[in-house]
Amino acid sequence: AIHATRGVADACKFDLRELSYEYPQKNLPDDCTPQEYLTDLTFKGAAWRYPDGVPDKVLKGLNKELAMIEKLDIAQYFLTIYDVIQYARYGVETPILCQGRGSAANSAVCYVLGITAVDPDKNDLLFERFISEERKEPPDIDVDFEHERREEVIQHIYGQYGREHAGLCATVIHYRPRMAIREVGKVMGLSEDITSALAKTIWGSGGREIGAKEATEAGLDLNDPLMARTIKLAEQLIGMPRHLSQHVGGFILTETPLTQTVPIGNGAMKDRSFIEWDKNDIEELRILKIDVLALGMLTCIRKAFDMIDAHYGKRYDLASIKHDDAVYEMLCKGDSVGVFQVESRAQINMLPRLQPREFYDLVIQVAIVRPGPIQGDMVHPFLRRRNGLEPEEYPSPGPEYDQDELKNILSRTMGVPIFQEQAMKIAMVAAEFSTAEANELRKAMATFRSKGTIGMLEDKMVGRMIGRGYDAEFAHRCFNQIKGFGDYGFPESHAASFAHLVYVSSWIKHHYPDVFCAALLNSQPMGFYAPAQLVRDAREHGVKVRPVDVNFSDWDNTLEPIGPDQFALRLGLRQVDGLRRDVIERMMLVRDTPFTDLEDFKVRTNADAGTMRKLAAADVFRSMGLDRRQALWDARALKDAPDLPLFATGRDEGAEVMFPLPQMPTCEHVVADYQTLRLSLKAHPMSFLRASMTRQGYSSANDLKHMRNGQRISMAGIVLIRQRPGTAKGVCFITIED
Repeated sequence: AIHATRGVADACKFDLRELSYEYPQKNLPDDCTPQEYLTDLTFKGAAWRYPDGVPDKVLKGLNKELAMIEKLDIAQYFLTIYDVIQYARYGVETPILCQGRGSAANSAVCYVLGITAVDPDKNDLLFERFISEERKEPPDIDVDFEHERREEVIQHIYGQYGREHAGLCATVIHYRPRMAIREVGKVMGLSEDITSALAKTIWGSGGREIGAKEATEAGLDLNDPLMARTIKLAEQLIGMPRHLSQHVGGFILTETPLTQTVPIGNGAMKDRSFIEWDKNDIEELRILKIDVLALGMLTCIRKAFDMIDAHYGKRYDLASIKHDDAVYEMLCKGDSVGVFQVESRAQINMLPRLQPREFYDLVIQVAIVRPGPIQGDMVHPFLRRRNGLEPEEYPSPGPEYDQDELKNILSRTMGVPIFQEQAMKIAMVAAEFSTAEANELRKAMATFRSKGTIGMLEDKMVGRMIGRGYDAEFAHRCFNQIKGFGDYGFPESHAASFAHLVYVSSWIKHHYPDVFCAALLNSQPMGFYAPAQLVRDAREHGVKVRPVDVNFSDWDNTLEPIGPDQFALRLGLRQVDGLRRDVIERMMLVRDTPFTDLEDFKVRTNADAGTMRKLAAADVFRSMGLDRRQALWDARALKDAPDLPLFATGRDEGAEVMFPLPQMPTCEHVVADYQTLRLSLKAHPMSFLRASMTRQGYSSANDLKHMRNGQRISMAGIVLIRQRPGTAKGVCFITIED
C-alpha cells in the first residue's frame, strides 16, 4: 500500500513551467511564416518612418532586433500587437488614437511598425532593455488607447480570437495598511468610529507607521492592550493577498483552449472573462501577454486633432507635430495647466527651474518629479549642475578599472541617476552584477513598496563597489539612490513615450487654446484640474467662453465662429450635473428652430419635470429671456403628462400661476453655477469675500511676489486639490485658488 501511495504521489508531481503553451498563429498571408511577414512589415515601416532613406545605424539595429526575435521565436507576438494597432487606426469608422509605451519604446522594430512614437535611435534607447536573451523573460508591450474607446479594442480581441482563446489576467489585491486595520478592527470588535480614527493616523514608510501624535489627538490610547493587539495583527496582515481582481488590460492569447492551460473566471463586467493567474505567474511561465491600457490624454488629443481639422482645416497626428521653440518657452514659464504629466503643482514648480528646451529635457522632466528621484536626493544635485552651480562629478573605481565607467552611464543626466535603467547599469558595471542579478534588482525595485526585498541586495552591491575601489560613502549613497527607485521611479523608455504626449499636448495648448480646453472638457473625467480651473486658464489665454444654453449648446463643448479663424468656446450641456446624454441628443434632433419658452421646449423634447428643473437650476434658458430664478419657478409649474391618454389633454386644475420674480443677485448665481456646473463665468467666488479677507489680514496670491522667503502669512481661497503622499510623513499638500 505504501509503495502504491508513493507511486500515486510521484505521478501527481508536475512543474507548471512544463505546461505546453503555444501562441496563436493569426492573420498571416498564405505561404508566409510569422518571421518572414514581420521582416517584410518592418522594412516597409522603415521606409515610411525614414522617407529620405533608412540610416545605416538604424538598418543595422533593425537586423539585429529581427535576429533576436527569430531566435526567441516571438515574431507572432509582434504581429498580434501590430494587428491590434491596425484595427484601432483603420478598422473603425473613427480611428482610435493609440501609442505604445514602456520598454517597447527601446525597440526600433516597434517604432517602424507604428507601435511606438519615439525614435530609439534619436534618443539613445537600447533594445536590450526591451528583450534580452539572458533575461529569459517574454517581452512586454504596453499600448495605450483612448480611455473612452478601449472597450472597443478589448471586444475586438475577444472577437478575433474567441473567448476560448483570449482572456484578461487577474491581479492579486494585497492588504494595504489602512485596509488591514479596518479588517482586524472588525474582528477584534472595535467600533467603526475607533477603527476609522486609527486608520487615519497611518503615515510614513509606505503607510506602515502609526502616528502617535495623530492618535493622541484622535483620542486613541496606543497602550491599550486591545489596541496594541489590533495594530500588531494588522502589521502581520499587510502585504497578504486579499482577493483577485481583473488586470487593467493584460490579455493572454493561446492556440489551444484557455481551459487546457489556465483557470478561467467570469468578470463582473459584461462580456468579460479573465484567467485566475496574475502577471507575475504569467511571466514565470513565459506566457506572452499584451497590455491594452487606457489613457485619457489620448482621448483629448484625438478630439483636439478632429476639432482643428473641422474648424481650422489642418490635419495633424502624433507624428506630424514638429519642434517649436515657442512651445518650450511656454513650458519654461510653468504654463502647463491641463498638459499631460506636467500639470501638478510640483511639476509646474519644476518647469521654470529645469527650463526644458528640447525633447530629452522633457524626458527628464517627466521622470525627475517622482518619489524615487526625490527620496534618493537626486533632484537638487541635478538642478545645481544644470544651472552651472555645481560641477559634474563621476567617482572612479581603482586604477585597474575603466575610470569613465560611471561617466558613460550618467553623462546625459549630468552624473545623477534619474532613470531605472541607469540604476541597473550602475549595478552591472560598478558592482559587476550579472544579468540575472541585475534583473533581480529590477524586480526588487518594482516590488519594494509591497515586499521590501531591495534591502537584501545592499551588502552585495555596496561590498562589490568598495572591493573595486569606490569610496564607501559613495557606494552607500549610490545604493540609497537606487533604493529610492523602489518608491516609484521611471524607466527612460517609459518617460520618453510620455514626454512625447507632453510635447503634443503642450503644442495644442499653445497654438489652439480654444480647442485644447474644449477637448479637455469633452474628455472628462481625466487630468488634475476641475472644469472651473480649465476654463479659467483658457480665458487667461484669450479664449472667449460662452455659457451653456439650450438654444446653442450641444452635449459636448463646441467652438462657435466669431471672426476669421477665431472661435469662442461654447460650453456644452454635458457640464450640467445629472443630465442624461440621450435626453440632450434628443433635444438636439428637434432643435431645427430656436426654443421660444419652457412650454415649447418641454413639448418638443418630451423632457420630464426632473430634467426641466436641472436645466433651470443650471441657468441654461437665458436665450429665452429667463433669469435662473424665473426659470426655476416656471419649471416647477410644468407637470409631466399623465400616463393615461384619456387625461393627457385635460385641463390641469392645479397648475401654478406664473408671475415675474426679481432677478437673483450675482453672488447667488455664482454659488448656483458651482452647484450645477462646477464652474461660473459670472465671477470668482472669492471676489465677494476679498475685501473682507484683506481687512482681516489675509494675503492674496498677487501679494506673494513682494514677500520675503520664509515669511509666515495667512491665505484664504477655494481648495482645488488635496494630496497626502505616503512619503510626506503626514503632511497634506493643498492647492488653493483666490
